[in-house]
Amino acid sequence: MSLLPSSVGAVASGIDVGGTFTDLAAIAPDGTLHTAKVLSVPTDRAAGVLAVLQQSALAPDMLAYIAHGTTVVTNLLLERRGARVVACATAGFTDVLELRRQERAALYDLARQHPAPLVSSADVIPVRERVVPEGTLVELDDVAIADVVAAVLQRAPDTVAITLLHAYADGTHERRLADALRERLSTALPSCDVICSHEVLPEIREYERMATTVAEAYARPAVRRYLATLGDRLASHGYPVPRVMTSAGGTLQAVDAAEHAASLALSGPAGGVTGAAAVCRALGITRALTIDIGGTSADVGLIDDGEPLVERGGSVAGVPIALPRVLVEAVAAGGGSIGWIDAGGALRAGPESAGASPGPAAYGLGGVRPTVTDAHVVLGHIAEGTWSGGVTISAARAREAIGHLATPLGVTVERAAEALIATADATMARALRRVSVERGIDPRDAALIAFGGGGPLHACGLAKRLGMRRIVIPPHAGVLSAVGLALAPERREGVASLVVRADALDADTLASRLLAEARTLGVDADTDTDTDTDAHADADAASSSGRSARWWVRARFEGQGYELDVPVTPGDAGADIAERFIERHRQRTGFALDRAVECISLRSAVGGAPWPVQFARAARVADAAPLADDVDDGRALTRTVQGPSVMRLADATLFVAAGWTAQALPIGGWLLEAL
Repeated sequence: MSLLPSSVGAVASGIDVGGTFTDLAAIAPDGTLHTAKVLSVPTDRAAGVLAVLQQSALAPDMLAYIAHGTTVVTNLLLERRGARVVACATAGFTDVLELRRQERAALYDLARQHPAPLVSSADVIPVRERVVPEGTLVELDDVAIADVVAAVLQRAPDTVAITLLHAYADGTHERRLADALRERLSTALPSCDVICSHEVLPEIREYERMATTVAEAYARPAVRRYLATLGDRLASHGYPVPRVMTSAGGTLQAVDAAEHAASLALSGPAGGVTGAAAVCRALGITRALTIDIGGTSADVGLIDDGEPLVERGGSVAGVPIALPRVLVEAVAAGGGSIGWIDAGGALRAGPESAGASPGPAAYGLGGVRPTVTDAHVVLGHIAEGTWSGGVTISAARAREAIGHLATPLGVTVERAAEALIATADATMARALRRVSVERGIDPRDAALIAFGGGGPLHACGLAKRLGMRRIVIPPHAGVLSAVGLALAPERREGVASLVVRADALDADTLASRLLAEARTLGVDADTDTDTDTDAHADADAASSSGRSARWWVRARFEGQGYELDVPVTPGDAGADIAERFIERHRQRTGFALDRAVECISLRSAVGGAPWPVQFARAARVADAAPLADDVDDGRALTRTVQGPSVMRLADATLFVAAGWTAQALPIGGWLLEAL
């Protein structure tokens, strides 16, 4: 990090806190990248953030900002350690969370159950009111409000989530009830927050709206505490309060992020896809699958037209969160995934992970159970010695651990290691197929961007399973999520109800709605808009503040049960929306229906441009063939490497399998192609 300048406020930094490592990427004023890595501290994540900052030698006054990716919300949902929530729902509709969509948890497993709702049925309070599409059917009167307030006080919750029927269209009753609750709770339970569904997700579908609102209420207190503690710890050392990556791929100031906890559910993984998209744009790649393999999990994503695919919907730990998110699917297959043999004698990898403590056996930190990392050490893919993050690798310890699998399987240690890696690859390949094939994309037509500590090790095996013939190992592959965080602009997202047939939507009405939504996000959209109809184009009409606005309408054929997002701009009319929707529907599904197109909601995004980055770096003299102990990031090298071969990168290890060649890229990293 000695190459970094000392000028004040000149460096953008991103810090990714993973289950095993905490990574930092810093972008200097000339656009060059510098990185650092330390082991995470599972019991004190702020300690890992401070440690990586101190290792980087970044003085506090050098920083323009710190962008942070957090797994706090994901962990809360997985471990069910969130706030105690009381929910308020329209009388007669208090069982929405229990009923879900009435689908089975698993089609052919009748014993499998959905995860329990975050709110027990005893803590869902009926509200005597009813709004219907035609207007108010049952008025919310003072007696009904008093009954709800009394019931809430009796339960003494940490937060209250209000989800009344059709509040996406008319939030009057929710606001009245929330005002009454806040007035009473301000003295009785001053720390209790009240959250309304029309503020969190003003969109049709009461189950998704209620589940998302409850998730916000469940996570918000812990997110507030975490961000306040982290901010205080950083401030005590002179560092700025961090910005936080959202699931949609932008960043929010910590004070805003604390009020949008549900939007942080995929905070960490979104950074990796954002970084991969920047690499794709630098290489002119328009479509790619991404795989970020860390110590605990593997996150797969999709880049389309050079940008991360953003969708609404999906679930985290079985909890539906219907907010915009970068498409990421996580599977429990990482370097720390523990190998084990089930009751039927089959070899499994994960979901249990050795994490950072005790870690894989090869680390010598107390771990003794076999992991995927140990398998790579046994096969010589990871060399002995000291690696980034202060980890020292021991082949003897790795062989001993893998031996616990080899003996009962009746095979050699090497064969057990190969089988364990293949098992993990199969899990990750299924996830890659789900994010691509289910969206009408043939993986064979896309590049595979492999990163994270384990991505370059598994890339060839995954590409072979999917029939893919081109792999990109990006520069700084081991810390690319941190790079994506450093690049990500500050951005605010908004969702508004817009239930209307496309053919009934004129240009003036649509333009008025678009500009009004942009203003609610803090931008003068009359002069500060991105007028390119391609939602993935760079904003080219930013205001003096550097912000621009973009919009998407969520649309469907009448009678359909799912929607697609299509980009819109002021000046468009309903016919433009219908035309773009039909084209996108054909791309996604291969057909179109002879039905009218219906709009459901409007999504707005207001933010700045990504921080400029220059991946190209000075060349390093390296004439010898790469070996396991050769440190090489491929920057500005022109030679080609034939597989099988192993190269130790600056922050990861690249395994080039037989039948593949690797060509150094001018921007750094490697391009692998199948022979």
